[in-house]
Amino acid sequence: MPSKAELREIVRGQLDVAMGRLNEVLRGENLDVLQPSITRLGRGGVLPHWYEGLKVNGALPNLDGKTIGSVLEMLFVAILETAVFQNAGIEPLKINPARGVDLPDLDLGVKSPSTNYCTSEPFFSAYERLYGNEYDCVVMLTDYQTAKRHPPLRLQIIGWRYMRGSEVADEGLCTIAREHRDWLIQQGEAVTKRVFRFLAYVNQSDWRAKQLITLLGGLQNGDDWVQQIINRSSLDFERQNYQRARDDRELIPESDLEAIKAILTVTPHYAQITNELDNWVTETLKDAARAPNDNEWGRLIASPLNGKIGMSFALQWRYNFGRLFGNSRNGDDAGCDLTLNDCVT
Repeated sequence: MPSKAELREIVRGQLDVAMGRLNEVLRGENLDVLQPSITRLGRGGVLPHWYEGLKVNGALPNLDGKTIGSVLEMLFVAILETAVFQNAGIEPLKINPARGVDLPDLDLGVKSPSTNYCTSEPFFSAYERLYGNEYDCVVMLTDYQTAKRHPPLRLQIIGWRYMRGSEVADEGLCTIAREHRDWLIQQGEAVTKRVFRFLAYVNQSDWRAKQLITLLGGLQNGDDWVQQIINRSSLDFERQNYQRARDDRELIPESDLEAIKAILTVTPHYAQITNELDNWVTETLKDAARAPNDNEWGRLIASPLNGKIGMSFALQWRYNFGRLFGNSRNGDDAGCDLTLNDCVT
């Protein structure tokens, strides 16, 4: 019997075929072939309530985003069993997200964002934002946001990707971490952990944090470059607060600008940049942000740091797949226009 890794490679190689078949099924075409698998996967071993409508009308009932995600998982597994693994000699597949991975027999996750590009995911470690997920995943981009406004719900998959586990991480933050990791390690393990802690916990919508990210991106660029960036930060501070005052919104504290300017008081400036990263984390998150443990540190050092999505830090992760499907406007922390029920997994 093939190993899980070998089965995942089959999925990866046959993903176009599987998604084509899934779109046929979502139109109600050749659904009978999947019936035994869907019956087995259904609650209580019976066909789900949506099956008959999909078979007869090629449409689903008015389901929320979370339930749509579960329907797509079930159909995808049935297609794997009947069209992708039919000659692989495998046991029937299970769906069990409670174990931390949607398809435990393959160690494979399934994500189904709509055209808001966002999903809500369980939070385990802030450092996943850099080294990624433990499992690979299949991402199916649906037209749910459009289709739900024109009932009956005729859903289609309009884009798909196979992602390695390490790719399920924040693209922009990974780029910074990857560019400077070797150089930081030469400066010492302690300073490297401080930088990685900031990248893992940073709120990119915070003005001061955003300036620090820019400075961190050019950490090895020299003092003249740092001076230029801080000059720009001062101008941006004035512009932002002028607009905020006009809009009767809360002003950015003067202390935020002073913290950025303080970088110029120490040379080389990179040393003070790393100090200010620490100060932001401590002042903003208090004891909620911790240094990486031994396992996380080992993964940070070994990871390719090749994230391809946006990830926002909250009680749950908010994954943003906009970059993956060519919509950079919906990148990191840009905000997702969705309710809890519209978040899909």
